Formats: sequence, structure tokens, C-alpha cells
Amino acid sequence: MMMGGPGGPGRLLNQETQKPKRVGATLARFWHYFRPWWYAVALTVVLIVVATTLQVATAPVIGQAIDCYLAPNATACWYDPAAVALDISARLAGLGGLVLLLVVLFTAGSLLQGLAFFSMNWAGQRALRQIREDTFAQIHRLSLGFYARNEAGNIMSRITSDTDTIQQVLGFALLSVVSGVLQLVITGALMLQTNLPYALLSLSVLPLMALATFYFSSQARKAFRRSRREMGSVNAGLQESIAGVREVQAFNREDESIEQFRRANAANRDANVRAASFTSALNPVLEALGYVAIAIVVVVGGLSALRNQPLLGTAVISLGTVFAFIQYVQRFNQPIQQIAVLWTNIQSAIAGGERIFGLLDEVPDLVDRPDAYPLPPISGRVAFEGVWAEYKPGEPVLKGIDFSVEPGQTVAIVGPTGAGKTTIVNLIPRFYDVSAGRVTIDGHDVRAVTAASLRSQIGVVLQDTFLFADTVMNNIRYGRLDASDAEVVAAAQLALAHTFIERLPDGYQTRLGERGGGLSQGQRQLIAIARAALANPRILILDEATSSVDTRTERLIQQAFDTLLEGRTSFVIAHRLSTIRSADQVLMVRDGQIVERGTHQELLAVRGAYYELYMSQFRREEEPLAA
Repeated sequence: MMMGGPGGPGRLLNQETQKPKRVGATLARFWHYFRPWWYAVALTVVLIVVATTLQVATAPVIGQAIDCYLAPNATACWYDPAAVALDISARLAGLGGLVLLLVVLFTAGSLLQGLAFFSMNWAGQRALRQIREDTFAQIHRLSLGFYARNEAGNIMSRITSDTDTIQQVLGFALLSVVSGVLQLVITGALMLQTNLPYALLSLSVLPLMALATFYFSSQARKAFRRSRREMGSVNAGLQESIAGVREVQAFNREDESIEQFRRANAANRDANVRAASFTSALNPVLEALGYVAIAIVVVVGGLSALRNQPLLGTAVISLGTVFAFIQYVQRFNQPIQQIAVLWTNIQSAIAGGERIFGLLDEVPDLVDRPDAYPLPPISGRVAFEGVWAEYKPGEPVLKGIDFSVEPGQTVAIVGPTGAGKTTIVNLIPRFYDVSAGRVTIDGHDVRAVTAASLRSQIGVVLQDTFLFADTVMNNIRYGRLDASDAEVVAAAQLALAHTFIERLPDGYQTRLGERGGGLSQGQRQLIAIARAALANPRILILDEATSSVDTRTERLIQQAFDTLLEGRTSFVIAHRLSTIRSADQVLMVRDGQIVERGTHQELLAVRGAYYELYMSQFRREEEPLAA
């Protein structure tokens, strides 16, 4: 089904391509992009496991330092049981050895963790590059209807702002979460192995931590989703304001434009503040619960060690084991707080990922059939056979269009605004599909051939010319990238653009501003015509291609057109008489139907709809064109 486009309904702005997916599904999509560099991810996991193990292992070493050398306890000292009976100097020497071991463990763990972060960043940047490339390729595959429904700024926000958010997570947060989870598992296992009753006692606050994390992170995820949408609106408004700055200033609407941007920016601010409030509130809640767990260990374990008697049904515990458990609890609570805080930040990346993957999952309105074949070189015979077209179901724009054009003929399509003229020519390169009937070129249904092979043999010159921020030479060469400089100059001469190009500061190497800034509308149109001439298409579509130039320039361009159109099938939508009088066929379109057809003189003789249009619009052009 076709959706909005030129001549169609207005754009449906600011709509999401699809509803947010589950977090797990989005994370699985991220892993898809990491898969080519699985070895770097595997190395990262190995490094982080070893690093975490080394760092967690410092807790029992500290406990043994206390039980063996600082507060000797024969039953608790398994590292060096004989140390209990040693004198103070011997104990200090043994203590020095454990301190050195602690330094080695801390240093080795930190170095391995640094290598793990480098490895993860290496893989993450490559995954991110592939995401950007896939997204950029996707926006070139999407049909024109998609761009009629979505603002350019919102689409740009997905490629820039959303991917930047993902980059921050892939570079640091994701690995920190993985490291934290491993630290939780290893620390928990050591706690349970060291003393099961005290491990269960110190972990008693874990359910409260889990509930707090679930609540705050879920609220933050919703807020971040809204933030990503609002950021898209901000970018869309910014892009539209920059593109339309001339109209804003011409109609003195600066204050209104600023106010619209202020409202969009305020909505984005509110969404970010709400997300930040949940993110910032989580850490102190978890930190407080962590201190509660430490207090339980200190009170119960400390009293048990000092009194040398069990408390609350637990076994007697040594002072070194109490200190070790304090380290365990700190190392257990630290990753919980880190994971919780980073997880709420990851929500922003997940929200951005949902928007990007939503764009990647967008199915183009028009795709090549599985059995589509390349269109062979054509002569240019075009036929419309009972063609109906619609932008919305039940609201046809074209109604049973039938006509045929022989190779080399020129067809002029005229009619009032909204009659369906642009829709007719858009069906030829298959920018949109018919809803009934078919369009054929040399007998090939345009839906049966590949779009690339079809469009490579069709040239289009539009009223709204688009030039790139590049040199004049490269803008013309865009019609055929392998063209030589001499061929580019020849095409410019054919389009009567050579003279004014030579007068530019750097000639053909003059770099243009955005959308051809620095040139007049007529000059931009001449370069677009030169671009089409260089492409050397068999079928040429001119959609009001001379409407933006003055009468004198139009006469010169018409001379160029006589050469350019020779031997080519051409379709001309024009509001100027000069491009109509010499056409082989004139199609008078009204309300989506061809109401009259014939040559210019034949239709004037009929004195019908074309004659009325001629009398009201074209006749006044005869005298200046004939002068």
C-alpha cells in the first residue's frame, strides 16, 4: 500500500516505527552485532573472571593476616598455624609477606581489569560502527512513503543521539555490569563456603535490594524511553528550523520558532530530570541497605568473637573472619550498587536501541520481488494499463489511467494542482506502486524487475532541486560517477550551465553550500539538468523543471532540451507553454483521470478542459515566448 508522498496527504510527524521491545530482546540484538568479534568478548570474560577472582581473594587474605599475626587464633589460622606461637618480630615478617601478596593481588586484578575494558571497547566500537552502517543503509532502502510519515530530524536523531547513547554503554557500563555480576557470584560463593550461617545473615537484606533495583530501574527505563522520543522531537524541530530559516525570517516568526523549540526542549528536560531522579535515588537506598548488612555482621560477629560464644543460633566466629566478612559484604554490596546505577543508565541505551532496531525492522513499502530480474537495456516504450493508485485505502488518486508512449516521444502532462500529475510520473521509476493495473516499460512490468536496474535507465529533474555540499563538478558527476571531467563539462554545456560555472570563483571546483547555497534557483536547476544529461537515460522525467527560471533563461533551456530529449522518451509536467506546444502528446488530467489527450493544437481545437486551462493560464505566455 502506498503512503503519503508528493501530492499526497500531509506527513504524520513524530511517530515511532514500532512499540518498544522487551529488554531481553534488545540485548539479544546487541549480541548479534558482537558475534563477529566473539573472541574479543570471550577474552574479556576470561580477563574479568580472573581479575575479579584476584580482587575478591584479598578478603580471606586480610582475615588470615588478623587471625594469624595480629590477633592470633589457632583454630581460625589455616594460612600459617605455627604463626600463633611466634614472637612479635616473626609475626611482623609473616604479616609483611601477606601485605606483599595483597599488593600483588590488587595490582594484577587492576591490570587485568584494564585489559578487559580495552578488549571490550575494541569489540564495542566495531559493533557500534556496524550498527551505524546498517542504519544508514536502511534509510536508503526505505521507500519515499516512510519519509512522508517521519521527520528527517527524528530519523537523524536515531543515527546520532541514540547511537551515542549506546556507545557510552558499550564502552564502559556493559562491562561494568558483567564484572559486577561475576564479583557477586564469586563473593557469594566464598561467603557461603567460609561460614554458611553468617553468609545467610549478611545476605538478609538482598531481597530488599532486589525490590528497590527493580522498581527504580523500571521507572527509569520508562523515563529514558520518553527522553529518547523527546530528543528526537528536539532534533526534528532544530533541523526544520535551520532548513526553513529563510521563511522564518521572511515572515518574522523568530519568536514563534524559538517558543516551539523551547517547548520541545522543556519536554526533553522534564523526561531527563525524571529519569535522573530515579537513577540518583537508587544509589543511596542501596548504600543504606548495604550499611545495614555490614552493621549486622559487625554486631553479631563482633559480639560472638569478643564473647567467644555463638549468637542468634550461629557458630562462634573469629575476629579475622568478622573482618573478612565485612570485606565480603562490601565487595558484595558494591557491585549491586554499581549494577543498579549503571543498569538505569543502560535503560537509556536500551531505549535508544529499541528506536534504532525499530528503524532497522521497518519494512520498505516497496521491495524487489524474490523473482525480480534486471531490466535489460530499453528503447523507452511506456504503457499505463488501467492504473489505479491511492495513498490511503479507499481514496484513489489515479482512476483507471490508460495511455502508451512510443520510444522517443515527449508527453506533456497538464492539469490543476492535485490532479495526479506527479503521481503518474512517480509510478514509472516505481517510487510508489499501483493499487490496480500495471505500468510497463518495453513490455516489462516495473514491479517484476529490480528497482536498481529500472531507475538506472530513468533520469529525473525535479522542481525542488537538491544539490550536495560539494563541488560543482561532483554535483554534476553524481549523474554518472565514472564520468570524466570532459564529459561533465560537455553535459554542463548542453544544459547551458557552462558559462555561469566558469564565472564562479573556482569554476567547476567551486564548493557549494548546503542544498546549493551560493547559487540562484535557476542556476541550481541548470546544474540538475546537466546532471540528468550526464546520466544519459532512455527515459527522462521533468517535473516542472523550468518553473523556477525566468522566461529568457527558459527559452535557452528549451533549446538545450530539444537536444537532450532527442531520441529519448520524456514525460514533462509543466506550467509553462514552451515545453507543451512541441510535445507529441498532451495529457489533460483532472481528478485522477485523463479527460483529454492529443497534441497542443488538437486539444485547442476541441475547446474543452485543455482549452479552458490554456485560456486562463497559458495564453498570457505566448507573447513573451514568441518575442
